[in-house]
Formats: sequence, C-alpha cells, structure tokens
Amino acid sequence: MLVAAEEAANFADFTVPPWVWVAFLAGFMGLLLIDVLVIHRTAHVATTREAAIESAVWIALGLSFSLVILAWQGGQAAGEYLAGYLIEESLSIDNVFVWALILSFFAVPREYQHRVLFWGIFGALIARAAFIFGGVALLDRFDWVVYVFGTILLITAVRLLTHGEEEIHPEHNPLLRVFRRIVPSTTEYDGHNLLTRRTGVLLATPLLAVLVVVETSDVVFAVDSIPAILAVTREQFVVYTSNAFAILGLRALYFLLADLKDRFDFLRHGLAVILAFVGVKMMIAEWFHIPVGVSLAVIAVVLASSVYISIRYDRAEGGGLEPADLHDD
Repeated sequence: MLVAAEEAANFADFTVPPWVWVAFLAGFMGLLLIDVLVIHRTAHVATTREAAIESAVWIALGLSFSLVILAWQGGQAAGEYLAGYLIEESLSIDNVFVWALILSFFAVPREYQHRVLFWGIFGALIARAAFIFGGVALLDRFDWVVYVFGTILLITAVRLLTHGEEEIHPEHNPLLRVFRRIVPSTTEYDGHNLLTRRTGVLLATPLLAVLVVVETSDVVFAVDSIPAILAVTREQFVVYTSNAFAILGLRALYFLLADLKDRFDFLRHGLAVILAFVGVKMMIAEWFHIPVGVSLAVIAVVLASSVYISIRYDRAEGGGLEPADLHDD
C-alpha cells in the first residue's frame, strides 16, 4: 500500500465533483447525437474528403480538451491527458484495420457501416469505464498489479514485433456463435437498423451480429490500451476523458484509413515500441519515475516516426525504388 501511495504521488491527483462528470458525459453524448442525428442522419458512403474533415475536427476537439484540463488542474494533468490521448489514438489505428476486416468479412454495405461503428463506440465507452475504474482500483489496492499490467504490455509489444500480421477470423468468434444460436435472426438487411420485424416477429439483422464482433474486438484491444494509459496517469477522469475523445473520432478515421493498411508497414513496429516503453515505465516506477513530459515526447516522436517511415517506404516501393534508397538522402 505504501508503494502504491508513493507511485500515485508521481501522477496528477485531484477530486472531480459529480457535476463535472455529469457535464462531461452530457456534452460527450451531445457530440455523439449530433454526429448520428445530424451529420450522418441519412445512410451514405463517406467520401475521403468528408472523412478527412471529420477526423480533423474530432482530433482537434480531443487535443483542445487538454486546454480545459490545463486551465482547471495545471500542466501535470494536461500532460498526462495528452500522453493518454496519444497512446489510445495510436493503438486505435490498429483497431480500425481490424474493423475493416470484420466489416469486409460480413460484406456490410459501406453506407451502413457508420451506424454499426456508432453503436460499437457507444458500447466501448461503457466497457472502457469498467476497465478504467477497475484497473485504477486494483493498482491502488495491490502493488503487484503494476507488474502484471507491465508484463501484459511487454508481451503485446513482443507479439507485435515477432508475429507480424495475425489472421483474424470473425466466424470463429465464440460470442458470435452463441448469438446466432439463441437470437432469432434474418440474413437480410433493413437499412441501417439492428432489428427488424418480419411477419410480426422481431428479428436481428446481420448488422447486430457484426456489432457483437466489433464490441468483442474492442474488449481485446482494451486489455492492451487501458494498462498502457495507466502507465502515464492514474487519475480516473484523465484516463476516461482521454480514452473517450480518442475513440470518438475512430469512425471518421476508419473511413479515412481502412483502405490504407498496406501503406503503414512500420506502424506496428512503432506501436510495439510505445507499448514496451510504457510497460517498462510502469514496472520501474517504484525506483525511477519518468516525467510525463518525457513520456509525451517519446510517444509523439515514435508515433510520428513510424508513420513517416511507412509513408516513405510506401512511396519508394510505389515509385519503383528499393527500400535501401530510403537512406540515400
């Protein structure tokens, strides 16, 4: 308990009144409702330009919230928020590619994909809250949990580096098999509805089955991302808000990046480095605390470098150059 208290002292710690939580959740829900009821009221295929603009707006909102934290609780809390936001945003890019595989496997029409991802993210916000509050409670109560979380991150980093592209088989999802066995379903779509009524019987459309797989995939990703964020902040409000804003814009990011997976060859390596860094940071915190500014710089530089190298590599291959030519500047 003493060790946990000493570690917690290295992070921002403040009391959040209930009305602040209510205000944040109300504002956040308002953003979600504007998106689904106004911007995407009618089902349509998002253009690249539309997805780029929406992504820029959501990312700007996420980054701007750090200014609210800065004005309210100071630089330490704001830095932890930004570090948590960057970690979740970078790890979520991999989630986007998994979504692309799932939606492709189920042949979901592109005009209906946004609604599935909306409900997927809505469910993720609830599931992440349980992970976050549970994770913080465990760290506060049991000192050894920090090593469990750190080990999870290191194992994930090694797996990213050594296993390459792992095949994902949505049809093998156990929850999906249970769902199909017990829930009356139809194989026909009914617009972007998750449920439809046929001859007086309420049936699940294929979109509801897809949502089940999307939600379970997010749970898997949360096992990695929540411990990673807890390595840079332990304040529950900072953890949850950075997580929430990072996944808020994932739908727009999906339509922007889903078809570009092969152009980010080195992103997986960058994510592995980030996970290994925060895993080590978490495990050595008892003896040496890495300042949040250093953590933020490392995460930002590694993420930017992996994206830059991926783009250069892709251009070199597309232009008929050899990868070695990347070094001939």
